[in-house]
Amino acid sequence: MIRVALALCLTASVAFGQTITVETLDPDSAPQIVIMQPDPELELFSLQRELGTVQSEVFVPAVKGTGAMLRGLDKLNGEVVDFELDNGFSIMFGGLRVDLGQCRHPEDNSTGEAYAFLTIQEGRESSVDPAFQGWMIASSPALNALDHARYDVWVLRCKTASSAEGN
Repeated sequence: MIRVALALCLTASVAFGQTITVETLDPDSAPQIVIMQPDPELELFSLQRELGTVQSEVFVPAVKGTGAMLRGLDKLNGEVVDFELDNGFSIMFGGLRVDLGQCRHPEDNSTGEAYAFLTIQEGRESSVDPAFQGWMIASSPALNALDHARYDVWVLRCKTASSAEGN
């Protein structure tokens, strides 16, 4: 009997603790629109700034390397592989075929700012839609990257005739 009374008290206390308010919405009344005047003490400025005129441009000629040093990552097992590829040649990396069109670098700095034209395809055979095709930049690999679930490939640097003789 005490349990039944306690259960009734607990359920009644929840019902008495709630307040339900019912409001009717008038479909004929329009919402109020308040137009505020700008504060004269606040300074307004344009988001577009005048940058001035360009005084000079820096042009650095690029030269073609003999090939490229690439790095591949197998995300499934964490294996990292570095491989050399000559211009116009292909290599298999896991399930991907990596074709190097050419690698270019600044004339005065063969180790920096290398960029390579790569075509990356699933499997050995050429497909209509490659997984990646375009220029990859060594200093900014995320700028134009391979979007693959298992593999990552990026450019490290260009090979030059002098670096090929040194090996």
